Amino acid sequence: MTSTSPPTFDELIENCRHSAVHLEMRDSYAVDYEDAGFRAWRDGHRLDPDDRASWWRPWLDLMETTVARGVVVRRARIVSEPVSEYIRFEHSFTFTNVAAGEQVRWLPRRRASDIALPGNDFWLFDETWVHWNHFAGDGTWTGEEITDDPAAAKFCAEAFAAVWDRATPHDSYAIH
Repeated sequence: MTSTSPPTFDELIENCRHSAVHLEMRDSYAVDYEDAGFRAWRDGHRLDPDDRASWWRPWLDLMETTVARGVVVRRARIVSEPVSEYIRFEHSFTFTNVAAGEQVRWLPRRRASDIALPGNDFWLFDETWVHWNHFAGDGTWTGEEITDDPAAAKFCAEAFAAVWDRATPHDSYAIH
């Protein structure tokens, strides 16, 4: 049963009590190739693990606060190998997500062939609320859909669990 007025993403993360899982399945998200951070990365700059103040805020602050409340936050990424330039970029700073308390794993797409997966990336909060992210072909975010439909939540929970069980923890995943 879908609520008539679903909570926003911010409300979902703020009210989450036990678990928040995120499944990402694209090899590229909209990146402005003129973005200073991406250009700097292309030129060889990497984030300094000892300079936490330079990391992406406010997301990491939100993750630290969420984990401190006792919420287990897990993120799984299904990626094609060899990985895209965007995934190389993303992998280079994922240590910041881990430092903020997220657990992150990577799964090569070839190892996900027999897993039933939803058609869109999603967040699942407390195994109840699904937050779908919709993207255009070029990776541009086009919108969201939020539901507490039990069948959708069950499907997402099962898909995430299957991916998580096969995926490699971030600290052990080597880019190919």
